[in-house]
Amino acid sequence: MREINIEELCIKYPLIHELKQLKNVFWENEKYLKHNTNDGLQFTDVIDAQKRLERFEPYIQLAFPETANVNGKIESEIVEIANMKMLIERSRGQQIPGKLMLKCDHELPISGSIKARGGIYEVLKHAETLALNNGLLQMNDNYAKMHDESFRTFYSQYKIAVGSTGNLGLSIGIMGAKLGFNVTVHMSSDAKEWKKALLREKGVTVIEYETDYSKAVEEGRKQAELDPMCHFVDDENSKDLFVGYAVSALRVTDQLNQLNIKVDQEHPLFVYLPCGVGGGPGGVAYGLKQVYGENVHIFFAEPIQSPCMLLGMMTELHAEISVQNIGLTNKTEADGLAVGRASSFVGKLMESILSGCYTVDDRFLFRSLKGMYEQESIFMEPSAHAGVYGPIILFNEGTNYLEKHNLVDQLEQSTHLVWSTGGSMVPKEQRQLYLTTEL
Repeated sequence: MREINIEELCIKYPLIHELKQLKNVFWENEKYLKHNTNDGLQFTDVIDAQKRLERFEPYIQLAFPETANVNGKIESEIVEIANMKMLIERSRGQQIPGKLMLKCDHELPISGSIKARGGIYEVLKHAETLALNNGLLQMNDNYAKMHDESFRTFYSQYKIAVGSTGNLGLSIGIMGAKLGFNVTVHMSSDAKEWKKALLREKGVTVIEYETDYSKAVEEGRKQAELDPMCHFVDDENSKDLFVGYAVSALRVTDQLNQLNIKVDQEHPLFVYLPCGVGGGPGGVAYGLKQVYGENVHIFFAEPIQSPCMLLGMMTELHAEISVQNIGLTNKTEADGLAVGRASSFVGKLMESILSGCYTVDDRFLFRSLKGMYEQESIFMEPSAHAGVYGPIILFNEGTNYLEKHNLVDQLEQSTHLVWSTGGSMVPKEQRQLYLTTEL
């Protein structure tokens, strides 16, 4: 790690002053579209991931009967949230031209969050590799055979570990334990108690830390390295997680087509993704950019105390700088976004893909949570509502971006897609607590 001179950084990047003052800020990525760093990734990797998930669908139907009506597919719908749009326009006195849509990853099967995409995918890929290498499986087999007890016995000799603030741990733990793996989740202090309890109920070992996410990942990685039978799911650097998330772009394309929503030069698509360490939103962003090119404009949303991706990309220091370096606490009710140091792998990959980042305060998250529930009968956990703030800040602090990219005249035909991240697994008592919280 290089030595960081915060005073010099503040002079070079005045936006740091506003971050330190806990303002909701909008950062425009000056490197957007200027070069392309693929870091060894190919879009064919995403196609392979989609095919692998399809191979596992017969198994998933059996292992998780709640997916039978969707034939074992791990997917969520896209819905229009016109009532929420009207509430925002009414309460803030501003218009949001175009349609406001919601990608409902808070309802993803099995683990109820965006992490069901990448997390479950990496576990399935690891399980497939072990089975193939040991002669238990052929790729042209019906993967329903993996529901047999003999496979659980086989996987019980192997371990999986992950560091998490909550939702990734749930997806790894639920799927890993179902297959028969011994799973350990290293949980940061930000993780909610109900998530720890649910994991333990599923037979997962939970190790708690009084420090934040980065420490939980570090300790998990260290322990896994000492055990040759243990596979560590590295949320900061995993390409398997990344391509699992990216599969969503292929599904979104089909869904928007079915909804008769065009995405082209005259019909731009704006996407708002809550961001923690960066893997989930990064994978989605990568996939969408491959599909839609310059017609999609992607923004990451972060809490005002945890803007690790914004800080890392803006200063080009990536994982070498943390939000604590500029005096922020990394404390937020948006537990899935409570990350102080961003993934360098994702940050560098996003340099030509991401349009920008913005920050949002916890008070807005809870106002939005209540508004969404009252207006649309949709419950999403606080982290997911960071995306809702996207259109609001874009049409205030982000107008320069719209003008620079000649988007102003196309706004009435645009689509704004807020990407939800979690919520359906939240227990009833916790939901009520969120709905009555006043900040």
